[in-house]
Amino acid sequence: MKKIFKYTFYLALLALFLIWFANYRVTNTTKDQLYSSVHEIPHNKVGMVLGTTKLLAGGYLNYYFTYRIEATAALYKAGKIDYIVVSGDHSRNDYNEPKDMEQALIEQGVPKEKIYLDYAGLRTLDSVYRMQAIFGQDSFTIISQPFHNERAVYIANHLDLNTVAYNAQDVSRNFGFKTMLREKFARVKVLLDNLINKKPKHLGAPVQIGEGIIQERAQDK
Repeated sequence: MKKIFKYTFYLALLALFLIWFANYRVTNTTKDQLYSSVHEIPHNKVGMVLGTTKLLAGGYLNYYFTYRIEATAALYKAGKIDYIVVSGDHSRNDYNEPKDMEQALIEQGVPKEKIYLDYAGLRTLDSVYRMQAIFGQDSFTIISQPFHNERAVYIANHLDLNTVAYNAQDVSRNFGFKTMLREKFARVKVLLDNLINKKPKHLGAPVQIGEGIIQERAQDK
């Protein structure tokens, strides 16, 4: 029992260290690439908004979704991005993050022809990787909440992509506690993914942005 307790204690210490190290590294190596001012962020041809569900269980509004849409529309209207890739999960017929984001952006005044849909953004890694592999963008702006932006930019840096991120309004800690807890473990997974050079689940045919052709469904299924 003493040996079991000792090994359990050491494993717990190791886990805590990994969580601390991952959080420290992701935050401190990306902080200069994150912007909260629409006036200060540099221009990029394309902005990518990271997907999340529009509604929570019980039909409640997901403020992560709302604030990301508002931030993306603000960047577009300020002339800081010319086109938008909405990247999210459409792994089920009854669940379509990209379409929900597209519709919300149109309601915010963004023209439909400026929006491109990435249906295979199943994870943040997939979304970032596919921006270069599918949409041909080596430089782009990432849009999400600050904690999510840090992780996405960290992934982009590992892939030698030139990115900045615009911080959407964050959600109160009381509302977003579970999300923040998951984020701690997600950052550990990012370090492991980088070690093994993890690739997206889906790739597909290239999509040209700015050619006047809207890609309704990337060839990724």
